[in-house]
Amino acid sequence: MLKSNKIVKRWLKMVANIFFGSDEVSRDTLENIINPYTNEIVSQYPMCTKEDTIKALNIAHKASIDTKSSKLSQRISWLDDVAKKLEVNLEDIAQTLCDEVGKPITFARIEVQRCIETVKLSTHAMINLSGHTINTDAMPSGIKTNAFYKRVPVGVVACITPFNFPLNLVAHKIAPALVAGNAVVLKPTPEAPRTAYKFAKLFIESEFAIKNALSLVYGDVEVGSTLVESDIPRVLSFTGSVPVGNIITKTAGIKKLALELGGNAATFIDKTADISKAASRCAFGAFVNSGQVCISLQRIYVDESIYDEFANAMKVETEKLIVGSPYDDDTFIGPLINDESLQRATSWVQSAIDEGATCLSGNVYNGLNFHPTVMTEVTDEMKIVCEEVFAPIVSLVKVKSYDEAIVKMNNSPYGLQFSIFTNNLQQTQQFIEEADCGGVVINDIPTLRFDIQPYGGTKLSGIGKEGPSFALEEFTEIKSVVICN
Repeated sequence: MLKSNKIVKRWLKMVANIFFGSDEVSRDTLENIINPYTNEIVSQYPMCTKEDTIKALNIAHKASIDTKSSKLSQRISWLDDVAKKLEVNLEDIAQTLCDEVGKPITFARIEVQRCIETVKLSTHAMINLSGHTINTDAMPSGIKTNAFYKRVPVGVVACITPFNFPLNLVAHKIAPALVAGNAVVLKPTPEAPRTAYKFAKLFIESEFAIKNALSLVYGDVEVGSTLVESDIPRVLSFTGSVPVGNIITKTAGIKKLALELGGNAATFIDKTADISKAASRCAFGAFVNSGQVCISLQRIYVDESIYDEFANAMKVETEKLIVGSPYDDDTFIGPLINDESLQRATSWVQSAIDEGATCLSGNVYNGLNFHPTVMTEVTDEMKIVCEEVFAPIVSLVKVKSYDEAIVKMNNSPYGLQFSIFTNNLQQTQQFIEEADCGGVVINDIPTLRFDIQPYGGTKLSGIGKEGPSFALEEFTEIKSVVICN
């Protein structure tokens, strides 16, 4: 594969070490991370063991005594310091994202900027986290007292994060958890260890850091299972697949779970919609980050009266997108994360074609660069429609009306985010009530997410919410207080 002339080999000696609390530990035996575009080694990390994970958990357990008693002013200064250092190191961390997961550099920079905002939002949310006074004499059996409840840190939070947003989704977990006064053990995706290492290092080396409050371990099933099954974490926050989420719910024991398990995002294009705008936004929502987004647009239901016009517009917008080196500023679509993802994408498309579907655009690949693919003549039973594809593939479905569309949209085991393009106010109101999902978007793509909002789905899409204000509820517990005269 040809290499971009913009690639700078900054990755030599780019080892991601373990953090057992505040102590950085190196190992001689290392796993390699291969850039999915250049096929070169870009970083290395030590594979941790069950014993390593238990050690990190025990350190966090002891550290939680200090984190719980720390002053909020210190924790706010801590996160503010990290945010400032992220701003200084934005380009370096963006390049690391590009190296490890092949994220196009323009979108890597956006992810770092979003991470900065997520850290800042976490401090603001914590400042505004409050309890509530309770009128204990509201019923005849009660007496007048001073009663209230407050939110307190849970103690230890275990966080497991995915490859598609290996910086900002880490921030969505560890920033609220730490500012709430918890200790954290982080297991980042094996695909981006150096990204997580650089981020964690900013926390650990901050002048405001609480000693041993954050640990960083690497691994896969053994490390993850140890975190899940341990009695030390009071909360487990996981973003990943439904099969793993199902295992977690069965083995985690008595602890709080926050699970973001993916989706099969859909939209409806009404006959009153702005077709040009809808096509442009749908092309973005279906193919950004090579479709490797939990709320990537996968199903587009189109009113039959405008179907042909929309399909043509969608084809035009799709073919404008630049597929190429993630190191080039103009690239919109870079490589898929690995061969397995490519094989799944190509096999699912071929399976749909064998069953009668038509490829309107795409279905071409070069290395791991899979070109954006638009499918038509699909049926509800095809994998590219009913399962999460996690690749740059979108299906157009002709429907007779909104009523048919909403039934098809809801007929999915997933319920993360849906959207609608319409200028019909009554239809908008119906959709808000009838869409069976965690979030709805009007006149834009379901891929739209603001980090300040609550984020999480229904059904197999998971339980719990992200977004700093809402994550704080997951990472704290209510303590009820009654003061009698």
